[in-house]
Amino acid sequence: MGSINPNGVLAGKVAVITGASRGIGEAIARRFAMEGAKIVASARTVEASDHYLPGTITDTVERIKAAGGEAIAVQADLARAEDRHRLIEQAREAFGTVDILVNNAAITYFIPVAEFPEKRFRLMMDVQVWAPFELAQLVLPDMCERGSGWILNISSHAALHPARDAPGRGGTVYGMCKAALERFTTGLAQEVYDAKVGVNVISPGLVATPGVMHHKLINESNKDRVTPVEHMAEACLRLVHGDPRRITGRIDYADQVIEEFGLKPLDLI
Repeated sequence: MGSINPNGVLAGKVAVITGASRGIGEAIARRFAMEGAKIVASARTVEASDHYLPGTITDTVERIKAAGGEAIAVQADLARAEDRHRLIEQAREAFGTVDILVNNAAITYFIPVAEFPEKRFRLMMDVQVWAPFELAQLVLPDMCERGSGWILNISSHAALHPARDAPGRGGTVYGMCKAALERFTTGLAQEVYDAKVGVNVISPGLVATPGVMHHKLINESNKDRVTPVEHMAEACLRLVHGDPRRITGRIDYADQVIEEFGLKPLDLI
């Protein structure tokens, strides 16, 4: 098992991570904490009874604290404006200005376009596109003023254009959300380049998270391509430190980052 390094590459940095109750978000929170970051773990799920999938932000925070790290849990429904604002306010109250924002939270429905209800369409766009946009707006003034900061958006291979005859249907809206998130990333990276704020987007590949298992996205044809969540966490870490003028505006995939930088994923706390 890994350990906390208080003098790690993120020592003293304040990192807000959405969707941190389980899966990729939880892994990122744990890995960043191992490098000395102060973690603000956010999600809707505070107690086990809050969601049908396993994992809560309470569990995430308790694991980090048990290892000697610093973390708080902030419940937030990112479809609600008041929750988005409160998340950043409570992060500042607990630890100070935000150094790193990881937009990982998502809500996804796999429904064909002809049947997709407006309410669910708007909910997906609110959580996966508007929330990352507004959270960035809330943290950017401090980042730009001090000339440092990082925003990392979590995408998916679904952002890529599918082949006309590819199997599987119902992922169009999910792909729209992720494609929008990627274009937002590169545009924002351009806008804040001179302020020395790094903005990147990364896709995990196929990771056996609770959500992936629930949607039955792993099958006989792709099970050999499943990668450990530790690989994604390690790749994400590499994209939130260093020279923000060199590591910015990137549309990355976890395996490519691992290979490019010669990373060796560590066991998580």
